[in-house]
Amino acid sequence: MAGKGLTIALDAMGGDAAPDIVVRGAAIARERFPEANFILFGSGDRIRQLIAAEKTLANQVEFRETTTVISAEAKPSQALRTGRDSSMWRALDAVKRGEADAAVSAGNTGALMAIAKFVLRMPAGVDRPAMASIMPTSSGETVMLDLGANLECDADNLFQFAILGALFARATLATERPTVGLLNVGAEELKGSESIKAAAQKLRAYEGRLPLSFQGFVEGDDIIGGKVDVVVTDGFSGNVALKTAEGAARLFGQFLKSTFRSSPMAGLGYLLARPALRRLRDHLDPRKYNGAVFLGLNGIAVKSHGGSDAFGFANAVGVAVDMARHGFLENVRKEFERLHTDGLEDKTASL
Repeated sequence: MAGKGLTIALDAMGGDAAPDIVVRGAAIARERFPEANFILFGSGDRIRQLIAAEKTLANQVEFRETTTVISAEAKPSQALRTGRDSSMWRALDAVKRGEADAAVSAGNTGALMAIAKFVLRMPAGVDRPAMASIMPTSSGETVMLDLGANLECDADNLFQFAILGALFARATLATERPTVGLLNVGAEELKGSESIKAAAQKLRAYEGRLPLSFQGFVEGDDIIGGKVDVVVTDGFSGNVALKTAEGAARLFGQFLKSTFRSSPMAGLGYLLARPALRRLRDHLDPRKYNGAVFLGLNGIAVKSHGGSDAFGFANAVGVAVDMARHGFLENVRKEFERLHTDGLEDKTASL
């Protein structure tokens, strides 16, 4: 594989329309990021044919044959037992071995998380990995975590997620000192569970020594309002909030379509408003925000939506490139080493 730069390992068998969208997505990503090279893991002559048809991938792709595919229905325990020669496992293992800077898969989310934790492990100071993603807001974009990896979290987990989320925002949103808020049932200091209040107390106490600006509690409507750069919560609340936002966006789109089809005058209004509606559609296009990241691992692992098309998959690759470009893993290591040196990670109970 010719050329220097970043190397991204791709699970070519993951996703509803794999391997077609993976190869086409790699070609789109290559046009955006000329420094990116790829290692594709999968099985079948179809992948070789797809690679050969993409001129932008010439001499930039290495294909490695695998024997196993992890199905969308496979349980994480089953994937761990039988998936060692799967395209998903081999892509993550390439990151562990230093052959790739990041891995991207549109495959089974539970299996990907389980294998990533087993293969990549967690750095010192991180108790649990969290799933993070970027969401559109009225003022730009916001990072949110956890989105389902940890249904219950204590104060230390939330404290660590705040740091991981801030470093992720710095790498992907180009924000030097991201603002961070804890998702709660109200902005008042006395509201919320004991773990949320303890996490807030710790973030306030050590804010000056952290790579973030803590803004206190935020509520559900503050997420889309873009009140902070990073919204931190447990995986249960985060997943519910994410799915609610996705459902609300689809409902808004359906209402908009039915309204413009309701009468000839409404149809005329659509023709007049079409340029503005196109801009709105582009801003809210979920493919632009495709690419959830497992933060808190000794490697970069990005999860593309299983139903994404090639454009969306390319954006997931772009998230991986941004993290690798900005030295995300090294920044995590340095921050948590400093926390250990300062003795901050063990002081929640004493606050």
